[in-house]
Amino acid sequence: MENAPNAQRPELTGNVLFYKNPQPLSAEQHGGLGVKQIPQPFGFLRESHAIPVTVTEFGMVSSCYPIIFVGEEMTPVAVMGIRQNQNLFVTDDGKTEPDYYVPAFIRRYPFVFANDNASDRLLLCVDRDAEMVTNQPEVPFFQDGQPTEFTQNAIEFCKEFERQRRATQEFTQIVKGMGLFEQKSVAFQPRDQQGNEAGPQQKIADYWAVDEEKLNGLSDEQFMELRNNGAIGAIYAHMISLLNWSRVIQRAVANPTNAAPAGAAPAAPQTPPQPQF
Repeated sequence: MENAPNAQRPELTGNVLFYKNPQPLSAEQHGGLGVKQIPQPFGFLRESHAIPVTVTEFGMVSSCYPIIFVGEEMTPVAVMGIRQNQNLFVTDDGKTEPDYYVPAFIRRYPFVFANDNASDRLLLCVDRDAEMVTNQPEVPFFQDGQPTEFTQNAIEFCKEFERQRRATQEFTQIVKGMGLFEQKSVAFQPRDQQGNEAGPQQKIADYWAVDEEKLNGLSDEQFMELRNNGAIGAIYAHMISLLNWSRVIQRAVANPTNAAPAGAAPAAPQTPPQPQF
C-alpha cells in the first residue's frame, strides 16, 4: 500500500459507483479509523441497478442476473434492476438477497484503487463517508502505524480485482475484435391482475450482447482461438445469463414504483467505464 502524507496528497481523477469521499489510505490521516458492523451493510447498494462484473465472475453471475455490455468501453454489468435508483436484490433491512451472488465490485467496498496521475501508480483508498468507516472501530485499519491484517487483506483483494478488471478489458477487446457484439434491446408488456395488456410496451434498455449467429459464423480457427484463451466459456455464460431478464422484470412488476424504467443503456449514467476514479 502506498501512503500519502497530507502535504503531498496525490491528484486523483475520475469517479466510481458508491464512493462519495474516497481518500488515499494512510496511517498519518487515518490512523484512528477502521470499520464497524452496521445495521444495513448493503444499504449503499440500494440505488444502483447495474453493477460492473469481471469475466471470471460470469459463471456465478449468470445464475442470478443478466450480464450485458454498456457504454463505449462495452463494460460488462450485472443488471439488478430495471429502473434508475432501484436495486431489486437488496432487502428492506439493507442486506443482499440470500442465495444470490454478490459481485466483487460490491464486496470490496469501502476500499478501491485509484489512479495517481502525478506518479502513475495505484493507491489504496477508502470512502471516508462510508457508514461502516468510523473513529470508534471494531476492526482498525492500522496498529502501531502499520496496516492491520484486515487492511492487508483489503489490499490483496483490490490487487486481485485490478488484475481481473484488466483481464475483462482484454476479453471484451477479443470479442469486439471478432465482431461478435450486436446491439440489443429489451422491453416488457405491462399487464393488469387479470393478465390483460395494460398500456404499451415499455423499453427497459438498449445494450450490447454477443450475437449467437455471429458466434456460429466464426471460422474453425477463430472458434479455437476463443476456446484456447478461455473466452468461450465466458461468452456462453453471458448468453445464458440473458434468460434472467424475465426474473428481473418479474421482480420489478412485484415492486412497483413511480420511478421511470432505466431506458437506453441502463448503467451508463452511473457506472464508469472502468472501476477506478
